[in-house]
Amino acid sequence: MSRPVTLFTGQWADLPFEEVCTLAAGWGYDGLEVACWGDHLDVVRAAEDPSYAQGKLDQLERHGLQLFAISNHLNGQAVCDDPIDERHQGIVNPRVWGDGDPEGVRQRAAEEMKATARAARALGVDVVVGFTGSSIWKTVAMFPPVPPSMVDAGYQDFADRWNPILDVFDEVGVKFAHEVHPSEIAYDYWTTQRALEAVGHREAFGLNWDPSHFVWQDLDPVGFIWDFKDRIYHVDCKDAKRQVGNGRNGRMGSHLPWADPRRGWDFVSTGHGDVPWEACFRMLNTIGYDGPISVEWEDAGMDRLVGAPEALEFVRRLAFDPPSASFDAAFSS
Repeated sequence: MSRPVTLFTGQWADLPFEEVCTLAAGWGYDGLEVACWGDHLDVVRAAEDPSYAQGKLDQLERHGLQLFAISNHLNGQAVCDDPIDERHQGIVNPRVWGDGDPEGVRQRAAEEMKATARAARALGVDVVVGFTGSSIWKTVAMFPPVPPSMVDAGYQDFADRWNPILDVFDEVGVKFAHEVHPSEIAYDYWTTQRALEAVGHREAFGLNWDPSHFVWQDLDPVGFIWDFKDRIYHVDCKDAKRQVGNGRNGRMGSHLPWADPRRGWDFVSTGHGDVPWEACFRMLNTIGYDGPISVEWEDAGMDRLVGAPEALEFVRRLAFDPPSASFDAAFSS
């Protein structure tokens, strides 16, 4: 059976959940990776009210959709971030923002992530996808130079804040899949190693593999899958295209607006960018990943009602199943 292809609802949270279900089912998606914002999912209600959780599952079932993962990037971001400012007020749940006191926001965000683990279990989901935030992202490519003690303190802060959250994940039997992404505690290869070390390689903390963020950092998304094969808990499909080489565009984005062509990179529809998708899917087969492939839509240059079904068609064509046992045996004899 082909592995399921899902649609991440984060970029669709401006629409009612019912409408997103109707669209995804009509296009032929197998299920959803449900975002914990908009009206798509309230994690506290899901964790505390069985009828609310069951209502969401019933809603999906009516559309022939399955639920494989829930995602709480926005509230997870505030667990470790420093500074906490008006950017966070614009993304976190109002109950997390509260009076806006930075440390209070971080602590309430941590409680929100604990509730997310419990909500996942109530929904029968084994994986939560999200961000961690980082107290030391502000030191990347900065002057004055950063002493090692500041970096060490950042990883200790991450461990101190996330280990109690991960204790709840362990308690309910759910895993957290951190999306390796600029602005997070793990944003490239070596910081991913450092983050895993910081939490003692505990099983509850793994990775959401999204190759778009590797491409524009000149990292190898295929090799990453192999090296972290025991930690790939979820897969998001999002593409990126480099726009460098003209002597003007740099990788750091230049404080330019989203999708501005003067930036050094942009997100594009899956299959239109620089991700080596066939090699990536072959490597996912090699490591035995059999979970969902989730399409994350962020192409500002294409209508999403056109691009989302196009991305589904592309992924289905390339996310082929690994060889069968009989096939392997025939060629090894």
